[in-house]
Amino acid sequence: MKEFLRNLGWPAVCGLLIALLIMQQFPHWLGFPANSAAIPAALALPSSSGGVVSYSEAVAKAAPAVANIFTTKQIPSRDNAPFGDSTLRDYADTLPAPARRQSSLGSAVILRSDGYLLTNNHVVADADEILIALRDGREAIAKLIGTDPETDLAVLKIDLPDLPAATITPEEQPATGDVVMAIGNPFGLGQTVTMGIISATGRNQLGLNTYEDFIQTDAAINQGNSGGALIDAHGRLIGINTAIFSQSGGSQGIGFAIPAHLAVDVMEEIIERGRVIRGWLGVEVQPLTSDLAESFGLVQTEGIVVSGLYRNGPAWSAGLRPGDVILRIDDKAIVHGRHAMNQVARAKPGSTVELEVLRNGEPMSFTAEVGVRPTFGS
Repeated sequence: MKEFLRNLGWPAVCGLLIALLIMQQFPHWLGFPANSAAIPAALALPSSSGGVVSYSEAVAKAAPAVANIFTTKQIPSRDNAPFGDSTLRDYADTLPAPARRQSSLGSAVILRSDGYLLTNNHVVADADEILIALRDGREAIAKLIGTDPETDLAVLKIDLPDLPAATITPEEQPATGDVVMAIGNPFGLGQTVTMGIISATGRNQLGLNTYEDFIQTDAAINQGNSGGALIDAHGRLIGINTAIFSQSGGSQGIGFAIPAHLAVDVMEEIIERGRVIRGWLGVEVQPLTSDLAESFGLVQTEGIVVSGLYRNGPAWSAGLRPGDVILRIDDKAIVHGRHAMNQVARAKPGSTVELEVLRNGEPMSFTAEVGVRPTFGS
């Protein structure tokens, strides 16, 4: 009996091994799905078509169009020797003052292959010299074409051949949850990429700019990232990094970028006209709070209250007066003053807008001709 089992053992083991080999290499012979038994699902390698596992292609596409900015500013000083010597201090007004140079850094995005770049106005404000350093190692002194302090944007121009230009996203709006990357020059370390998502869109009333429509992201943005690119997972530009919300001065996961289409519109106007031309009604407003609504005898709290008007401005000439409640502009309901201001700013000067107003509880309509928004300083 033992001899019989011994003789049967080796054929059984060989048969089992052959069966396992068939199951692994030719599972369909046994009615199993192809490759189902080859590798357990838990050990399967990720498929290249199963999702993005690297954003290197997106970065490689966008990064060459992001440049580093180095600015210098000459600051007169009488604190240096020889004016620290009391025997010479009396002659300080008659001797040439020594000077020191203050340097700062930031980022910029090449938007056109003929050399136009966008950055933040606060990056280049009052700079005596602006040096652009490209990713390929080339450098050039930039010319300041113009600025728009009300959106904190500035347009620069460099003269170099074969410049890479950023690709702008299509017209569809970025959505909360989209993966994004910030490219810039934080702390002068050199070009750096950080990743996050879009945390919110349409952020305003932050007190950063006059016109605010920010993309909020948790991609790390630090000092030196200002003016750099916020890109999507395909390497397309969706915003110009502008500011961070921070109590420590470092990144806390709340950064803001100017939407790319708004930034490009500003750039084109500056190139074409030297400044941005915006619509203006000459009216100051405040939110319609529940207390104000009650004092006016109103039920709804949607709308804005006219708190002041520029004498002989468009709204004044149209017949509006302080205390009027503006409910709609061109049949668009007014949620708050920031949206109304942006809507009017986009209107072409010389065109007209229809205003639906409540005055002493009575509905009224006015037609105002949009004027050109004055320059209120830079």
